[in-house]
Amino acid sequence: MLHVVHHADYMAPQPTRGSFKFDKYYLVMEALRSSGFAITEHAPDPMPRAWLEAVHCPDYVEQVFNANVPRDKERRIGFPVTERIASRVRHTNGGTWLAAKLAMVHGFAANSAAGSHHALHDTGAGYCVFNDLAVTANRLLAEGDARRVLIVDCDVHQGDGTASLMAGREDVFTLSFHAEKNFPARKARSTLDVALPDGVGDYTYLEMLEQHLPGIMESFSPDIVLYQAGVDPHEDDKLGRLALSDAGLVARDRYVVDQAYGKGLPIASALGGGYGTDQRKVAARHARSMLAMAFPLAPLDELKRVEAVFTGV
Repeated sequence: MLHVVHHADYMAPQPTRGSFKFDKYYLVMEALRSSGFAITEHAPDPMPRAWLEAVHCPDYVEQVFNANVPRDKERRIGFPVTERIASRVRHTNGGTWLAAKLAMVHGFAANSAAGSHHALHDTGAGYCVFNDLAVTANRLLAEGDARRVLIVDCDVHQGDGTASLMAGREDVFTLSFHAEKNFPARKARSTLDVALPDGVGDYTYLEMLEQHLPGIMESFSPDIVLYQAGVDPHEDDKLGRLALSDAGLVARDRYVVDQAYGKGLPIASALGGGYGTDQRKVAARHARSMLAMAFPLAPLDELKRVEAVFTGV
């Protein structure tokens, strides 16, 4: 069973400025619903303001809540923050929190949005408004749900916001696997950064993952894993510089989940990046990622049929 968190507000209307595409969020759910796999949908509450202010600057939170974000910050984000966007990001942040709580019950749960790893203390950046990974990690620790949180970020772009917000904390480990020459130009310092050269494919990527993740699991001994499962390392991604195949992405996701399960740890995933001219193909990659983690024994051909059925190819 895939326990997936989703809310109608994830699909905010396209802003008048900016190039970010919001339609993939309802397409992901369409792909999951048509997949033939068993899924249960859960609707999140909006993230409480105080929980956001525990990580982000209260003045910036106020700007977002009032849809009054300065233009320079909107340029860094990549689109204007409207009232609908403000509601959206409160719900997507609440979605990662709910996915973490569901994972504690079911082992694995996925948020069908978020993974907003570029958002910083007093501004958003890179299509990210609030940093759901940092906010959720902070709240899990504050609520006593965990003593240590491991954030595994496999988006093709470095999780610079998460690294910055969690810097210096001994109870949060930030691990970022990313393309060395991709955005952001100025990287932050994660607890561990694995910067990959352009064109890295399945074998080298998985080899590097196997080289680092088990040792971190052993030495850091987390109580929960938050997984940024961006599909933009795919060879056909518009903004990626890596070359993972369909099978490589499935192997990556299943390896991360297997490492968590091997330690008896819950793992919650957030959607992360994925970009292309055909939004249905991108959405199908995200859906396949979630299904691969929820159904670890499902054959690759069965997972690939999800994309074929959904895209008509």
